[in-house]
Amino acid sequence: MRYLLLLYSTPDAGPEPNSPEAMAEMKEWYALTQELVDAGAMLGGEALHGADSATTVRVRDGKTISTDGPYAETKELLGGYYAIDVENLDAAVEWAAKIPSAPYGSVEIRPIMELPPELPDA
Repeated sequence: MRYLLLLYSTPDAGPEPNSPEAMAEMKEWYALTQELVDAGAMLGGEALHGADSATTVRVRDGKTISTDGPYAETKELLGGYYAIDVENLDAAVEWAAKIPSAPYGSVEIRPIMELPPELPDA
């Protein structure tokens, strides 16, 4: 099964950027990514820029409206994701627990929908 591990934390959580603690944590991120690759579970993943760089698009009454910032006000912000392919939800939970930010943030696990390659004729 394919899962998306969505990584959330508050902007002030975790080590200060560019600090020795942040550099040490970065080694943990690289090690986890390599472990996922070695296990054949890694499909992809990326770190995201901060929510202040987001743009939200809505279409209302046929008009496209874009606004700066994330869609909803929330304390925890999406900071990145891993897309993984593992046997079941239990395995996804095991990987999520290894995420370096899990002790001060949260990891939302979402199954990826399996869509047909094309729609059947109506």
